Amino acid sequence: MVSQPGFFVSGAFSIFFYLMWLACIGAGIVAFVLFVKLALRAITALDLYNHSKNLEIRERYETVRKD
Repeated sequence: MVSQPGFFVSGAFSIFFYLMWLACIGAGIVAFVLFVKLALRAITALDLYNHSKNLEIRERYETVRKD
């Protein structure tokens, strides 16, 4: 068997970079899930805002005024 002087050093770096790669993939997945949650919450808020504005417009312009 041939001895390679930098074998353990390169092996340690590859394990470290592999773990960092896994951590980055995990952080990306978590960030994507949080972004989707934020987007769904924003869509719900926009729907509620549009609904309230539609009710306000209907009350102001579509009701029969009693003079």
